[in-house]
Amino acid sequence: MDKHLIVLDLDGTLLTDEKKISQKTKQTLHKAKEQGHEIMIATGRPYRASEMYYKELVLNTPIVNFNGAFVHHPLDHNWETFHQPMEVGVAREIVQACHDFDFNFRNIIAEVMDDVYFHYHDERLIDVFNFGEPNVTTGDLRNYLTQSPTSMLIHADEEHVTEIRKHLSSVHAEVIDHRRWAAPWHVIEIVKSGLNKAVGIEKVASHLEIPQNRIIAFGDEDNDLEMLKYAGVGVAMGNAIEPLKSVADDITLSNEEDGIAAFLNSHLRLS
Repeated sequence: MDKHLIVLDLDGTLLTDEKKISQKTKQTLHKAKEQGHEIMIATGRPYRASEMYYKELVLNTPIVNFNGAFVHHPLDHNWETFHQPMEVGVAREIVQACHDFDFNFRNIIAEVMDDVYFHYHDERLIDVFNFGEPNVTTGDLRNYLTQSPTSMLIHADEEHVTEIRKHLSSVHAEVIDHRRWAAPWHVIEIVKSGLNKAVGIEKVASHLEIPQNRIIAFGDEDNDLEMLKYAGVGVAMGNAIEPLKSVADDITLSNEEDGIAAFLNSHLRLS
């Protein structure tokens, strides 16, 4: 069978609800590699929070982080790294707007690669973002954020998420793209306009000389929409949101039921 590129989202897709890779899924991916297929990760997480899974699967491909804002090859430093942060001035304008329009946000977080800035001190959020031991700074982002962030996050109560996103779309649509995290976190994630996982996957597929029609991508959330549309075969997990299932070429079992393994065993005739 011709070589395929298998693209894996992490949370809700490759990972179980306990943030583990099941033994069956791991064995299936290992078998796919043995048969000559390439496997890569495409995630909204920074690399420091996805490195453990990259190593656990013994991957040797580039990885897409921050939903396409950062693409690099952990094992090949000669591979041309892609990093497209949003303008720091735009980031500050967004923080100012959250105050001016009284959006009742809980916090704003900016990530400059492995430097994490918190607008307000929040031990619970700091614990969430502390994976990989980033440099953490707390204080008004309008004063402390001096570099262009790879991504920004607005944490708000559920009832305020829609109005904040509406403002972002009406005022900043030309310079940023934004998505919503899954429950229980009511978080709006913001990156530079035009960036998404498909942008990164295209760069990796070109490097590996694998055509678009032989890309298989798995996802479960709205930050996976572009990559499922881009892939030759876009597969939504059984636990995926309905908008993703509606654009997917196929739907597999959930992340708790080894959905990736079930699909690959059948589609690539691995078993």
